Amino acid sequence: MAKSKRYARIGRECVACGSCLKVCPKGAVRIVSGVIARVDQEICIGCGKCARTCPADVITIVERGAEK
Repeated sequence: MAKSKRYARIGRECVACGSCLKVCPKGAVRIVSGVIARVDQEICIGCGKCARTCPADVITIVERGAEK
């Protein structure tokens, strides 16, 4: 299966509240060292559920190839 054209990116301001983790339909989000959430870009489908749920508004959905 081809990768999605989009994926989620979580900013450094993340406080690891876990909201995004709970709504991700693919399990692409994990909490690292208890202090920040990270997205596995290989699994993320870019649906935006995490971004809409984030109370800190630090998650953006970006196009693959626009990482720069």
